[in-house]
Amino acid sequence: MSEKLKKFTQPVGITLDRFIEKDRRRFPNATGELSQILRDIALAAKILNRDINHSGLIGIEGVVGTENIQGEAQKMLDVIADVRFSRALRIGGEICCIVSEERDEMIDTGNHNAKYVMSIDPIDGSSNVNVNISTGTVFSIFRRITPVGTPPLEEDTLQIGRKQVAAGYILYGSSTMLVYTTGNGVQGFTYEPSLGEFYLSHSQMEIPEDGQIYSVNDGNFYDFDPGIQTYLDFCRQQRYTARYVGSMIADFHRNLLQGGIYLYPATQDKPEGKLRLLYECIPLAFIAEQAGGMASNGTQNILDVQPSSRHQRSPMIVGSKKMVETALGFVMTVDG
Repeated sequence: MSEKLKKFTQPVGITLDRFIEKDRRRFPNATGELSQILRDIALAAKILNRDINHSGLIGIEGVVGTENIQGEAQKMLDVIADVRFSRALRIGGEICCIVSEERDEMIDTGNHNAKYVMSIDPIDGSSNVNVNISTGTVFSIFRRITPVGTPPLEEDTLQIGRKQVAAGYILYGSSTMLVYTTGNGVQGFTYEPSLGEFYLSHSQMEIPEDGQIYSVNDGNFYDFDPGIQTYLDFCRQQRYTARYVGSMIADFHRNLLQGGIYLYPATQDKPEGKLRLLYECIPLAFIAEQAGGMASNGTQNILDVQPSSRHQRSPMIVGSKKMVETALGFVMTVDG
């Protein structure tokens, strides 16, 4: 075969479906439910990716005139994303209930024989769509606590992060990526729109142990606790690079690849923090830990925090392990 022909017949890569199936074969007792959930997530992500790419042409950039349970004005894309994922997961049949940042009540999918529970932030950073900046989806999967065959209950949705069986995010940016873990490392897949497939592009992702990027809303500096202020001064003295997109998934993804730290600490007017424990902090903490990083609320590992309500908020410090440990050292020394 000629070199020119070889160039045009190179393998495209490993699709998400093939990777999931190959991974499932490693576990003889696996029955395929979790694999189906990941496929359902990928399907919804493809549809939402299309919606986002067309947003400026089809007029879904505005607000709908309602508020979510957090009192935030809902964007049209918030509602659309919530519908896309909840529908795909309900029809897929392997999720018994869903808790979403966009809804007050738990969604009983009617699939009472299903073994799994989903928590999801359908679209993180939806306001950035108006200015063509990256957004994301983040999710967690747990095994239900209540007996299979019965209606799901509140206790199914309020599980400690250590009990996650999978977590991941979709980043809608210059390319669309699905990144997830099932507790055996972190895998990244990039969407190839002309083929309609996610392909393995980042195998066994690892966050650098240390880094020189810090991501924080510096406008809140004077509302942070003294320990956080002192740490941020340290970052400036070290000539670290400040990078803050305002879409948490985009900031987290960059730091995962390049090494860095993301901070959304408590403030004077939000002493409990702003990020949602179930929908944002817990899944990203699991991914970070699986990639060799670390996540804390300032006093406790995020994965060890017991949720008390579905829309509970939490401070968040996540990223390269050494950077998080250094930040916590300032917090404990100055604040403690």
